[in-house]
Amino acid sequence: MMHSRKAFLYVPGSDLHKMEKAAAAGADCVVLDLEDGVEESSKDAARVNIAQALRTLDFGSAERAVRVNGFPSARCEADLAAVLPAGPEAVVLPKVESAADIERIHALLLEAERASGQAEGSTALLAIIESARAMVELEAICRAGVAHERLQGLVFGAEDFTADMGATRTPEALELLYARSRLVLYANAFGLQAIDLVTVNFKEEAVLIREATQGAQMGYAGKQVIHPAQIAPVQALFTPSEKEIGWAKRVLAEAARQAALGKGAFTLDGQMVDRPVLRRAESLLARGGTNEIRS
Repeated sequence: MMHSRKAFLYVPGSDLHKMEKAAAAGADCVVLDLEDGVEESSKDAARVNIAQALRTLDFGSAERAVRVNGFPSARCEADLAAVLPAGPEAVVLPKVESAADIERIHALLLEAERASGQAEGSTALLAIIESARAMVELEAICRAGVAHERLQGLVFGAEDFTADMGATRTPEALELLYARSRLVLYANAFGLQAIDLVTVNFKEEAVLIREATQGAQMGYAGKQVIHPAQIAPVQALFTPSEKEIGWAKRVLAEAARQAALGKGAFTLDGQMVDRPVLRRAESLLARGGTNEIRS
């Protein structure tokens, strides 16, 4: 199932109290963070805290995800070893720059799933795109992820991308327009969710609403948030229309009918429907709060 990720909430894994609050905050996806939200001196303890939170906290209907440290940190494999036995539903990998990174994380996740008796491919993957090189390599990254049917989304790391480019971050975010457009284009082309940039100052509601509105109009499936106050307005702005929900239900219903006849791709309303279109329909239903199983 493609989970709803309208409000993609980060919470530092070093703070058990904040994780308890985040679990009950009503976000679509709660990302327990081992990377930027945690001081270097607290990262080892945060692994233990996150494993405990995954095992003991009630997250309700929220997806339980963990952002590990990226491969350049030399911490990623130990992060995975510490938290994967606790059964997160998704892993968020930062600093993704190539198809090789996707192949590497897929192999590590597959090994962990086999070791714990979980279904192969059951741990979803979301890749953070936050450098100029990653933007150039988007097609290869997407192809590698889709080939394993594990990658479900691309997350735009706007702040790190701005630093990598030597650009000046502005409230209007015009310096990010090309990269923001490129990421959502590739995500949708490959049937992936695109998760938009963070509004860093959570007190600036007008900026949050403007960015969320733009992101939804551009085709993003959701937005990263860093404070519970950002959840409700973001969810409202990323909820699809009744017309979109109706189309998605029709697509999946026809896909099930065609599958029963032993057929794969088919035509509906003059449009060819194949796996990327099916994933788009699943994403719409997930965003609308409809729990549909992938056909």
